[in-house]
Amino acid sequence: MTTLITAADDASDKWVTSPESRSVLELCAGGYLSVVEIAGYLNLPLGIVRGLLAELAENGLILTRAPVPSAERVPRQLLEDVLDGLRARFA
Repeated sequence: MTTLITAADDASDKWVTSPESRSVLELCAGGYLSVVEIAGYLNLPLGIVRGLLAELAENGLILTRAPVPSAERVPRQLLEDVLDGLRARFA
């Protein structure tokens, strides 16, 4: 659900069978969106969108990539030390 999707560069040159698939390609032409975002924007059930994306991927019309991993948490003490240092320097 969090996989990122974008339209392939040559996707607009290929024939697309359904208006829903065309809508997915138009929506993803500007950059990467998650599967959930695509379903939300198109107001379609997640299962339908996943089916459309599978068909588009099979035909080479979309590119996928793993979601961006969550940032690691920095220890609180390190942040406090940095803040203290900035206050000492600029206060």
